[in-house]
Amino acid sequence: MITHRQQVTDMIISAKVLKSIKWSDVAKEIGLSKEWVTAACLGQMAFNKEQAEKIGQIFGLSDEAVAWLQIVPYKGSLPTSVPTDPLIYRWYEVVNVYGSTIKELIHEEFGDGIMSAIDFSMDIQREENPNGDRVNVVLSGKFLPYKTY
Repeated sequence: MITHRQQVTDMIISAKVLKSIKWSDVAKEIGLSKEWVTAACLGQMAFNKEQAEKIGQIFGLSDEAVAWLQIVPYKGSLPTSVPTDPLIYRWYEVVNVYGSTIKELIHEEFGDGIMSAIDFSMDIQREENPNGDRVNVVLSGKFLPYKTY
C-alpha cells in the first residue's frame, strides 16, 4: 500500500537505475520536455492519465503507483531550507548572490511584479567549451504584474 508520493518517486528512481533509463528517453516517450518530465517523475508535477500510464509502463509501476502520479503533489523537493547537495547549493548561491540583481533588472524592464514558476519553461543543455564544458540553463517565466484594486 502506497501512503505518500515520495514512495512512487523512490520506485521510479530505483527502476531508472536498474534499467539504465535516461530522463531524455522518458521525455521522448511522453512527448514533453525532459525538464518537465523529470520534475514530474521526481514528484513535483502531476501527470494526466495517459502520461501516467506511459510512465507506469516505462518504470514497471503498479496501478496504484500510476494513480498516485495523477495527484497534484505537495511542491517543494528540498529537505532543508539551505540545501546541502553541492549542485543544488550552487543554485542557492546563485540566488543569494544574483537574486537582488535579477529582481532589480526584471522590475526595471517589466515593472512591479514577478516571474511565474507556473507559466514557465526551462531548457538545460550542454555547451561544449575548450576550457571545460558549460551548463547552459534557460529559464522562461511569464511576467505577472501586481494589480491595483
